[in-house]
Amino acid sequence: MLMKSKIKYIQSLSQKKLREEEGVFVAEGPKIVEELLQASNVKAKQLFGTRQWIQENEQWKPLFQQNSIEVQEDELKQVSFLQTPNQVVGIFYQPVFGPLQISGRVSLMLDAIQDPGNVGTIIRCADWFGVEQIICSNECADVFSPKVIQSTMGSISRVQVVYEDLLSFITRHASIPVYAATLNGVDISEHATIKEGVILIGNESKGIRPELLSKVNHLITIRGKGNAESLNAAIATGIILSHLV
Repeated sequence: MLMKSKIKYIQSLSQKKLREEEGVFVAEGPKIVEELLQASNVKAKQLFGTRQWIQENEQWKPLFQQNSIEVQEDELKQVSFLQTPNQVVGIFYQPVFGPLQISGRVSLMLDAIQDPGNVGTIIRCADWFGVEQIICSNECADVFSPKVIQSTMGSISRVQVVYEDLLSFITRHASIPVYAATLNGVDISEHATIKEGVILIGNESKGIRPELLSKVNHLITIRGKGNAESLNAAIATGIILSHLV
């Protein structure tokens, strides 16, 4: 039986402060957990799996033999952050990356993207297109919140996410071109692919802050044919990356 103290500990990891203190995050479901178990820069702290999951995943035993606890379905529901718990919940130490390298590569920059699902999906898009780092403003959703982690589908182990004051960051890297996604810019379908630069995506409803736009070298846009006011931030990011990267 899972101890009440352990249940309370897992539930407490819904709070950003406690995740930061422990340096951990929670991932759920066989696909994400198994992918993280294979990642070289992520280490499992503890796994809580049903008997079926543990029996079906003998190949991972060397990685979690000392850290796995068998739980019943009702216990899994108590520690899960999902509406429908899925076989296994894992507590992982946050991934370890080296220092950011801005020169000679493409990076993403997010200005106040507050929806966890959008942040997670953007991380997944970045991973798909080979973009390995994302610079977030401090107003963005926390990358290690359960909702963001689930939306990344394991890409959190391959894409480095840091939080910075974006104005200061752009100033410090003034030689790097910044491409801001706006409603009035160069059509990305007519834009050449880029080998170096930062692609800046703005807040879901307000867009990019004016003070940030004043620092931008290039304005880009996705030309539409219908009447929608704008695109979802994550969808827009995927479309932009497909053209520019």
